[in-house]
Formats: sequence, C-alpha cells, structure tokens
Amino acid sequence: QVQVVESGGGLVQAGTSLRLSCAASGRTFSNYAMGWFRQAPGKEREFVAAIRWNSGTTSYADSVKGRFTISRDNAKITVYLQMNSLKPEDTAVYYCATGSPPQGMIRSSRAYIYWGQGTQVTVSS
Repeated sequence: QVQVVESGGGLVQAGTSLRLSCAASGRTFSNYAMGWFRQAPGKEREFVAAIRWNSGTTSYADSVKGRFTISRDNAKITVYLQMNSLKPEDTAVYYCATGSPPQGMIRSSRAYIYWGQGTQVTVSS
C-alpha cells in the first residue's frame, strides 16, 4: 500500500525558513513525480512545486520561485521543500502527492494519485 507522509510544518516568523519533508513508500516511484500543493483557508488548493524522480526536473509556481527549492533523496525516497524568505501569504496546509503526470501536467493536482494528510505551515508577520 502506497503511503505518503509529510513532516516539518510549524509556526514561524516572516522572513525565516522552514523545510518540509515527504517520505513515500509502497511501490517503485522511478517513473513518478512528487508534488507539493497548498491550501489556505477559504482558497482552492494550488500548486507549489514538483520534481520528477528520474530526471530531477523541477517546476515551481511563480509565487514561490526563487524562495522555495524542491529536492529529492532517491535512496530515502524522500522529497524536501526548502522554504526561505517566508511570507504570511505562504500560510497554508501543505500537501505532498505523487503520481505520474503526463508531460505538461505536472502542475495539475488531478495528475497525482497518492496524497499525504498535509502539514500546517503558519507564517506570522
């Protein structure tokens, strides 16, 4: 059974950093991608960043580009989201997901099959 487990959320001040982790297990993910999405209260879930396991190709939302970095540890089957220069508008529940998105759909939540439970990130001003 596939499991996706996020960790690392918390309450931080604006301008500081936080690193989220996402550990996946239960199948071979070599042809998959791992994505981070977030959902703030009253808003729709939105794409944050993604990485393909095989190639390491990454994709970022414009709102986080230059501040967030996604990376992977193939041996640990773990993906990290390093979040720097955090802003209050980054406050949300962050979800990790994995799936096999076709070319051009890596930013679409519909392309991901397995989802974690989410981890809360709160950035105070």
